[in-house]
Amino acid sequence: MNFLAHIYLSGDDELITIGNFIADGIKGKQYKQFSKKIQIGILLHRQIDTFTDAHPIVRQSTRRLHKNYSHYSGVIVDILYDHFLAKNWSRYSTIPLNDYVESFYESLENNFELLPQRTQKMIPYMMADNWLINYANLDGIQHVLNGMNRRTKNISGMDKATSELKQYYSEFEDEFTRFFEELRGFSKLKLEEIKTSYITT
Repeated sequence: MNFLAHIYLSGDDELITIGNFIADGIKGKQYKQFSKKIQIGILLHRQIDTFTDAHPIVRQSTRRLHKNYSHYSGVIVDILYDHFLAKNWSRYSTIPLNDYVESFYESLENNFELLPQRTQKMIPYMMADNWLINYANLDGIQHVLNGMNRRTKNISGMDKATSELKQYYSEFEDEFTRFFEELRGFSKLKLEEIKTSYITT
C-alpha cells in the first residue's frame, strides 16, 4: 500500500501514524532508535506490507501489469490502490479527505524534528503538489507515476501505467474494494497486538 492507505490504517494516534508513514526509510533494527509509539507505527507498516504482498487479490492486480512493468508492478498497484481509497474516501471515513490530509500535514510540521532527513526533504514537495488529495484523480496519479519513472531513470516505464488503469478500471477498483476490507480488519487486529506486546515488555 502507498502513503494514504498506511496513514489511514494507523488509527487516531499521531505518533503511530508518523511511524507508519516514515517506515519505508527505516531498515532492520533502526526502528529501535525512535520512541515506542513511532516504533509501533513502523512495525505496523511492515505487517501491512507483508500481508499485502502475499495476498491473492493483490497478486491478481499485479499480474495484470507484470508483462509491461515486471517487478515494478507491485509499486504501481500500491499507487493505484491509493487512488481508489482517495476516490472512495467517504466510504471509509466520516472526516472529509481535505480535512484529514490537512490535519496530517499539520502533524508532520509539528513533529518535523522526529522525521528522518529523507522524509524531511520529501515533505515540501508532498505538500506543494498535495499528493494525498491528488491521488483521487487520474492527473494526480499520472503525476506520481511520472515521478516514480524518473526515479528509475525512465527504465520502469511506470508513467505509461495509467493506460492499464483506464483499460481495467472496474477490475482494479473491485480488487481494491475487496482487498481493503480484509486489510482494514487485519491492520486493526495487528495494531492491537503490537500495542499489547509493547505494554507487556
